[in-house]
Amino acid sequence: MMKAILAAGAALLAIQPVMAAMANKPGAVPLIERAKLFGNPTRTGGKLSPDGKWITFIAPRDGVLNIWVAPSDKPDQARPLTAEKGRPIRQSFWAPDSRSILYVNDKGGDENFLLYGVDIATGAQKTLTPFEKTRVMVIGASQTIKDRILIGVNNRDPRWHDVYDLNLNTGQLTKVMQNDGYAGFVADDQLKLRLASKARPDGGSDYFRVTGTTVETTPVAQVGLEDSLTTAPLGFTTDGKTLYWTDSRGRDTAALIAQDVASGRTAIVGQSAKADVDGGLFNPVTGQLEAYSVDYLTNEYVPVGDAVKADLAFLKAQNKGEFSIGSRTDADDKWLVTFDPVDAPVATYVYDRKAKALTQLYVTRPELVGAPLVAMEPVEIKARDGLTLVSYLTKPKGATGPVPMVLFVHGGPWARDGYGYNGYHQWLANRGYAVLSVNYRGSTGFGKNFVSAGDLQWGRKMHDDLIDAVDWAVKQGVTAKDKVAIMGGSYGGYATLAGLTFTPDAFACGVDIVGPSNLFTLLKTIPPYWEAGKQQFYKRMGDPTTEAGRALLKERSPLTFVDRIKKPLLIGQGANDPRVNVAESDQIVAAMAAKNIPVTYVVFPDEGHGFARPVNNIAFNAVAENFLAPCLGGRAEPVGGALAASTAQVKHGAQFVKGLDAGTATEGQ
Repeated sequence: MMKAILAAGAALLAIQPVMAAMANKPGAVPLIERAKLFGNPTRTGGKLSPDGKWITFIAPRDGVLNIWVAPSDKPDQARPLTAEKGRPIRQSFWAPDSRSILYVNDKGGDENFLLYGVDIATGAQKTLTPFEKTRVMVIGASQTIKDRILIGVNNRDPRWHDVYDLNLNTGQLTKVMQNDGYAGFVADDQLKLRLASKARPDGGSDYFRVTGTTVETTPVAQVGLEDSLTTAPLGFTTDGKTLYWTDSRGRDTAALIAQDVASGRTAIVGQSAKADVDGGLFNPVTGQLEAYSVDYLTNEYVPVGDAVKADLAFLKAQNKGEFSIGSRTDADDKWLVTFDPVDAPVATYVYDRKAKALTQLYVTRPELVGAPLVAMEPVEIKARDGLTLVSYLTKPKGATGPVPMVLFVHGGPWARDGYGYNGYHQWLANRGYAVLSVNYRGSTGFGKNFVSAGDLQWGRKMHDDLIDAVDWAVKQGVTAKDKVAIMGGSYGGYATLAGLTFTPDAFACGVDIVGPSNLFTLLKTIPPYWEAGKQQFYKRMGDPTTEAGRALLKERSPLTFVDRIKKPLLIGQGANDPRVNVAESDQIVAAMAAKNIPVTYVVFPDEGHGFARPVNNIAFNAVAENFLAPCLGGRAEPVGGALAASTAQVKHGAQFVKGLDAGTATEGQ
């Protein structure tokens, strides 16, 4: 087997210079630098303060993403509010009183997210959940109680989040309820707990009414396994009289439901036969639904009544790309709206509702303006059993015939791919590859039947869908059967390993990012705060507490069939990953090394489930494109100093990737 792999590698290396020469001939598409695609955005995550006086956004400060603030009428006078030196800030939100900005951050990717607050006027910063090995969740905020929010903290029992009232100005935490087994809570605008959810033995959830601090014993709503990923309460109107749900009970796709709290009666206020209702636009003061969104091939807002109907029509008529509505002021006179043209960088605007006018606030990646970005094509692919797989295809600029292809598989698996600017699609297309992302069965957004079709199908029908999509691409003339790589993160990493073990001749090579290799050890090491979802994992993946379940998990684990691997493999892993433990990658690399099967393994000691620090992401992608180039015959920007600028440790197989065997890598065991 070893000789066969090395022979195949030599053949691919022989092809690569020819392909590279063709790609770099005069007039060829310019190479987009990795740093422009995966470096820090110039600005992102814009938020309007509820009182409309301020705008915050996330932008680099000394090379690390931090929060900046500016007067809303003078956005050019922005100043930094935070001074994170290592871990980028990726999520922030305004306090209801507009006096502070709140954000969460972890350490080294451990996902123990703590809550921090920064006073807008003074710049004073507080750690609002000053605990170790604790993960905060926000339970409720209010339109009428501006200086407090409800949060959940699992510092007493890592499995369950006790509920606390947090005074945002003093930082005082007051315990509201000890949680001894509830997955989550829903509060009203008075910051009173109204509902508590609890996991069921079948993998579903029961919802119980909460009165004061007492949880009733009889459920007011019951959700079985089949509806568990498509049914959940969204929240109450400000007056507490209406509770909104996304709900698939008694139907396939999730509808948006309004429930009258007093009578219990429900009414459908938004629905689609093809896709789940994705979310809603709620009035910032009353909490009343004004529009909902449906994402099938692309996302679309549907107005409910006339409150925002003219606004949505105006924004659509701008023809700036697919738009999404972010924050809205309490006065509802200003919105932040982001437009995504796909083949140009995303841009965010301030929308003045009264004037019906848009003012550009920022372009997220201005360095990509004028770059040779390409369009994305939504396509419907039929699986062998007739299921429709909503997928997204990106082709290299100017491609007129078959080209090498990367099958780029999303994680989750209970998530989905969508239409829009995608840095990975643009990067790979620029390197000469078609890119295909497939919403295989088990993906969310397309109804509960589509989700349930993936139950107990890891490495089987879910993988068949990926193979069927490749066959479709070959038949459509997009690519050739022997010129397809598979790549992805999390479940996409698992799919990569499954591709190289269960279907060892289907792909030319694979790139696995934080993918599990052993489903039994994966389930054994999930974080304690996922306790409420454990039964759902068992029902949808395989139950490690039963003999039959253990047998199924072993049968679906790529590690079991490691000796079948005969195509080049690259693995990237964060050492602190709490979801897919580093042992998942360690064990398959060790098994391959023991059998003298080539594999390249890159570990980042300061990362978790994916690579949050841009220097690390750039480093891994430098390795990945120089791994893919000899495999598929595309082109690559040299590794250069990318690894030296990062924390990357090449633990094994540096010799298999050009540019890693010249002192840029750290070898180890």
